Amino acid sequence: MSRHAPLPMARTRRVLALLGTVALAAACTATEDPPGSAPATTAPATASTSVPPTGPPSPSASTQVTIPTSAFVELPAELRKSPRRTTPVEEALPKLCGNEFGTGGRQVTASAAMTVTYQKAGEPSSNVPQGMIHQTIFTFDGDGAPGYLSRLRAAVQACPSYDQSGNRVTVKSKALPGVGDEALLLTRTWPETSLNGERTGDTASSQIAVARVDSTVTVFDDQGWEGTSGNTAILDRVVRDGVRAIDAWQR
Repeated sequence: MSRHAPLPMARTRRVLALLGTVALAAACTATEDPPGSAPATTAPATASTSVPPTGPPSPSASTQVTIPTSAFVELPAELRKSPRRTTPVEEALPKLCGNEFGTGGRQVTASAAMTVTYQKAGEPSSNVPQGMIHQTIFTFDGDGAPGYLSRLRAAVQACPSYDQSGNRVTVKSKALPGVGDEALLLTRTWPETSLNGERTGDTASSQIAVARVDSTVTVFDDQGWEGTSGNTAILDRVVRDGVRAIDAWQR
């Protein structure tokens, strides 16, 4: 027999009601985020052409700049292996001895990049591409664009060669006349290798072109397919068409 007398029925009901209220309050407290905490889910980040990879925009920039797709070059149908596609700027910019092409600094107001994959005219669609060209566009505030070209020339002169995948790559540069307000052409040369990685005794080469159109700079990096040589004629056409596209955008 129990040594404790049972509670009266009315008191029992009051105790049960009180316990239910306490349990409900505890459940609500456990599922709510505390004040100031981060939400359980966040909206996915979206890429923007107005965010430069080389530093935040200059505080003196008067307007927000957006680089449209129409500012980028598009290959004619006979040379186009696949449609142009958006590429992260840090992946599109070439690298030699260091980060020579990523020196825009705080005067960069916008940057964006796209890639075109090309083929030789008249080749069957079953053939592999001949190469691809990464194009990066920077817009600058103030005198940032000519300053970028000046720093780039100095950096390239300080890098006559560099190592890449066990091969010595030599770099030569020269002015590219008749393109934009000023332009620079770099040629990279390295020992050619077969698909098996064996040296053939020949050399392979590819080119980088940089052109300024007013306060905008564009960089073209031609890469032959799977380490083969690029196509100098196609790059020259792409560079000149690309400068005209930028000039049309700025008008």
